[in-house]
Amino acid sequence: MNNIFKRMSDFFKILRGFFLFDIGIDLGTANTLIYVKGEGIVLCEPSVVAVKKGTSQVLAVGEQAKRMLGRTPGNIVAVRPMKDGVIADFDISEKMLRYFIARVHNKRRFIKPLIVIAVPSGITEVEKRAVIDSAERAGAREVHIIEEPKSAAIGVGLPVQEPIGNMIVDIGGGTTEIAIISLGGIVCAQSLRIGGDEMDNAIVQYLKRSYNLMVGERTAEMIKIKIGSAYPLEEEEVMQIKGRDLVAGLPKTIKIISQEIRDALSEPITTIVESVRIILEKAPPELSADLVERGIVLVGGGSLLRGIDRLLEDETGLPVSVADDALTAVALGTGKFLNEIHYYRKLNFNKIGMRR
Repeated sequence: MNNIFKRMSDFFKILRGFFLFDIGIDLGTANTLIYVKGEGIVLCEPSVVAVKKGTSQVLAVGEQAKRMLGRTPGNIVAVRPMKDGVIADFDISEKMLRYFIARVHNKRRFIKPLIVIAVPSGITEVEKRAVIDSAERAGAREVHIIEEPKSAAIGVGLPVQEPIGNMIVDIGGGTTEIAIISLGGIVCAQSLRIGGDEMDNAIVQYLKRSYNLMVGERTAEMIKIKIGSAYPLEEEEVMQIKGRDLVAGLPKTIKIISQEIRDALSEPITTIVESVRIILEKAPPELSADLVERGIVLVGGGSLLRGIDRLLEDETGLPVSVADDALTAVALGTGKFLNEIHYYRKLNFNKIGMRR
């Protein structure tokens, strides 16, 4: 009899999983990650859409579209619908979301998902509404909004619901989120419209100014990843760069050293460091005492820039660590929120925006 009840229970769990489709989305400027409840992170694609010029006809989405950036013919445009962490192109964002949701839907095409979307903590109500509307039009039955620093903190396993100071710095593609969290709420925070994109642009401008060399954003990103740093390296590195000579208009190759790229990145990095100091100055004394022991946790793609943890340690005097799941922390946080959504609702944890 017990075996029969167990089998029936397992059957109803499977049935419930088929009819309930809940997902968490890290809708980033650079990449979109999707977490499916019970499955984990199932999608990580660039937030890029290729469309036919003058129309809304989508030709490619994600990685395939990113490969077209800077290389499209006149009749194709590669668009990044997210800018500075918020929706810049509503229609294209909706199409991108619809495509990604369909990708993870499997055979559950007639089931509308409950969606939790992570957004920057500093977005306006209008920008928040745009995210909700875009998700609803993409097929959501219910939409929740969670602030990125909270989602990241949950994702890396910080005890955000306890009366303890937890500091998180999320350096993403379009924004940097700095927050101190305690008892499930943000005590003080700052959202900067500075991130990996700003760093890439700083490299583009430096090469243009110093070498009259024009490179695209993909090349700038590659330079940042390969030889970029925020702190002096034990041994400086050299890299060969190819681009277009702005004077002659012809292809050109130069060699640069990592110190030059560090100098190029100094302005956005300094802004991030100064903002971290400002938030620490605003922290209540008891939480400051917690941070002396617990330190700062870095997440996001920008946290992988070499030496940025050492630079922050020197500037703040606090221990700084890069999370093991730095790239997926926000998406994992939306997943953990989904798994314990009733618990967080009882706590009124994040005063989320929601629409049924």
